[in-house]
Amino acid sequence: MKILLPIDGSEYTKRMLGYLGAHDEFFSGADEYTLLYVATPISPRVRAAVGREMIDKLHADETAAASKGVLAYFKQKGWNAKLVTKSGVPGDEIAKLAKSGKLDLIVMGSHGHGMLASLVMGSTSQRVLATCDVPVLLIR
Repeated sequence: MKILLPIDGSEYTKRMLGYLGAHDEFFSGADEYTLLYVATPISPRVRAAVGREMIDKLHADETAAASKGVLAYFKQKGWNAKLVTKSGVPGDEIAKLAKSGKLDLIVMGSHGHGMLASLVMGSTSQRVLATCDVPVLLIR
């Protein structure tokens, strides 16, 4: 099975990993895992002022920080995972990769905001559910 795991280095990523580890009847090293970190896009004005090299370093540092524990977890389990980094709106990038990668499942941690907070702030989970045809397993 081809599984996409969006990561952000938060507590919700850790909960998602805990769920994977606790349910080895569903998840194993035989599955094909893709880890996705979506970096915050930088405005063109800031990019021009700071320079592409600085922005690339910032995104590389963010990706390393968010993926360090996840990659260590996969190494400990003996599972292989491919790390992909994108820049943009997380919900959109998750859905795009799910479609283009012909994935079977997305497993992601959810912040679990209430309805009102989701309306005001938006929700990556809601965006993925609304724009993606791939089954999504949300872990709270």
